[in-house]
Amino acid sequence: MKRSALISGAAVALATIACLYLLQRLLVPKYQTGIVEGSMVEEYYRETTDHEVLCIGDCEVYENFSTVTLWEEYGITSYIRGSAQQLAWQSYYLLEDALRYETPKVVVYNVLALKYNEPQSEAYNRMSLDGMRWSSSKVKGILASMTEEEHFIEYVFPLLRYHSRWDGLASDDVEHLFTKDLVTHSGYYMRVDTKAQTGFPPPAPLADYALGENAMSYLQKMTDLCREKGIDLVLIKAPTEYPHWYGQWDEQIASFAEENSLPYINYIPLREEIGLDMRVDTYDGGLHLNTRGAEKMARYFGAYLKENYDLTDYRNEEGYASVWAEKTAFYNQMKQRQYDELEQYGRLVSFGSNAIQ
Repeated sequence: MKRSALISGAAVALATIACLYLLQRLLVPKYQTGIVEGSMVEEYYRETTDHEVLCIGDCEVYENFSTVTLWEEYGITSYIRGSAQQLAWQSYYLLEDALRYETPKVVVYNVLALKYNEPQSEAYNRMSLDGMRWSSSKVKGILASMTEEEHFIEYVFPLLRYHSRWDGLASDDVEHLFTKDLVTHSGYYMRVDTKAQTGFPPPAPLADYALGENAMSYLQKMTDLCREKGIDLVLIKAPTEYPHWYGQWDEQIASFAEENSLPYINYIPLREEIGLDMRVDTYDGGLHLNTRGAEKMARYFGAYLKENYDLTDYRNEEGYASVWAEKTAFYNQMKQRQYDELEQYGRLVSFGSNAIQ
């Protein structure tokens, strides 16, 4: 009787765990259409080859540089570990996590997020952290990022956070219960539509222009980690002008770069040299580049990378060429579909849904 009771109890426990697991899978947001940024971080783990260039940062990297263009023009293998409002400490822990799998030759960090010195938003935290695989890097990233209202246990068991999401369930939640489609191109987020930049409100004066100690300490940690691993770190400011990048911030980053023997490139004053025309090279009034602009930016930045770093042209190496041929085909397929949607509907309908498993 005791053995029978133990077996029955174990069966009930396993069934309960299985039901809770399925319920959690159902209720956790899938980020496959609409706000697809929540899928970006986890896509990195689906890569099958390594990368000589790894970019980290917020939307100013994942929307402004075409990884496929870097490949087509220069044979550079690259990946963008970007996420929405990726804070400096999140970038550091995502970099630390990536170095568990590969050691790139160059790491590129976009500096805009250094204006944030404290945790900002649970919604953005989730889009940067939920997709990470569990490791000490994820644990430390969560602890560094949580707002006062958040609880670590809800990251461990997302069901505790999303248990009331029943009224938000959609077909995506069932269709993508166990598998997700790719929404980026090696981390690059594609938008082909156009909305011209017409102007931005004048920047508000700040009470204090000093970048915060917490954010800058993580920039130092990135610098030290790259140096320890023999990786070249490149600091950049993307060419988009809003949110405003204050001259005082620019001076602080330039000083940091000089003190640490790092290159720092602010691309805002180089837009004409790059060939950017913000009447046609942005999809949202100048906040981010569209695909036309991101391809221009990749050609310009790729030339800098090839000139200054010992990067391999992998286009004639079969293992890489076959992988990137598939990536290029997917890129062109999505680009054409987005153009077709614009022609048919006057807008993009579902740029997150792609049947690539």
